[in-house]
Amino acid sequence: MTEQPQLHSSIIAMVSLASGIASRHPDMGLCQLERLRKAGEPEYQIETVIEIARHIREEASQKLDAIFDEKAELNPDKTQPGDSHACGCSATASGQSCC
Repeated sequence: MTEQPQLHSSIIAMVSLASGIASRHPDMGLCQLERLRKAGEPEYQIETVIEIARHIREEASQKLDAIFDEKAELNPDKTQPGDSHACGCSATASGQSCC
């Protein structure tokens, strides 16, 4: 069995930052943010990761709310956000795709 190469530390930090934001982790990814900045990652890349993570977090909250409302029969005619997109997600405010 061949050993797989490790991901670059900046990729790991970006994934960790995004997942921390999307999951509302109490540490908020601040350690990873500091690590990325110290590594000299471009600020626009960091901002894109943050934007996509926040968008996914908000979209997930909206979809959960829609499911709850449907089951509770609060808004039975309301469609879920992202229903018109084949992958089930929409673009961020700046037009970044999250899927």
